[in-house]
Amino acid sequence: MAYVKPKKRLGQHFLTDLSIAENIVSALTGAEHNANVLEIGPGTGVLSDFLIEKASIQKLVLLDLDKESIDFLEKKYEGKDAEIRFADFLREDLNTMFDGQSFSVIGNFPYNISSQIFFKVLDYKDQVDEVVCMLQKEVAVRIASREGNKDYGILSVLLQAYYDIDYLFTVPPTVFNPPPKVNSGVIKLKRNQVTDLGCDEKMFKRVVKAGFQMRRKTLRNAMKPLALPEEITAQEVFNKRAEQLSVDDFIALTKLVQDHV
Repeated sequence: MAYVKPKKRLGQHFLTDLSIAENIVSALTGAEHNANVLEIGPGTGVLSDFLIEKASIQKLVLLDLDKESIDFLEKKYEGKDAEIRFADFLREDLNTMFDGQSFSVIGNFPYNISSQIFFKVLDYKDQVDEVVCMLQKEVAVRIASREGNKDYGILSVLLQAYYDIDYLFTVPPTVFNPPPKVNSGVIKLKRNQVTDLGCDEKMFKRVVKAGFQMRRKTLRNAMKPLALPEEITAQEVFNKRAEQLSVDDFIALTKLVQDHV
């Protein structure tokens, strides 16, 4: 079978360790009850091989932006029950992919667009009920970090508002072709029961981003661009830094300021 050359411009690092691939797929518990699974960036199909064997998956979509990978996968899985799409995940309308039904996401995410992938997952949080993925360890740790940790940031808060997140394990560079310069981390996101934050969602995102723009400063200084009245910023919470606030604290802060912006 033809060889697929990893492409630097696409951030491709193909996993070569089958036991790690099997562990990643095994972490996708949603596949046991969710008939729909989307794999982002299947490359040469190291995860896809195990996904195709899961009898519980009724619709599996393999989506890649690399035409060479798509051609490779179409030959490899000819006659198999998988839909192979040549498309850009960041531009896809995910509502139509599974006819509006919920689905799980899995993949070895390209390092260079992993944050963008998660922001899109948030846009479809009512459909995406689980994500299992491998990405740069630094980003994986950040997403799973809790308040009070130096790695805690914007993505931590926004994702943890809607997902329970676990850091599963670390993967060394030696099991990739080509080897990346950093370690990778595998994380799992499971949709929680939150359907309404109880505050304006757009303002919540704005408050979180503003708070972390100058993370070493107090919220009083970090949120000056919001031009909040002094009677609001005089409150005790504004003496804290963004990394000290939990998701619930940020929701409470949003409720406090949303009528004054």
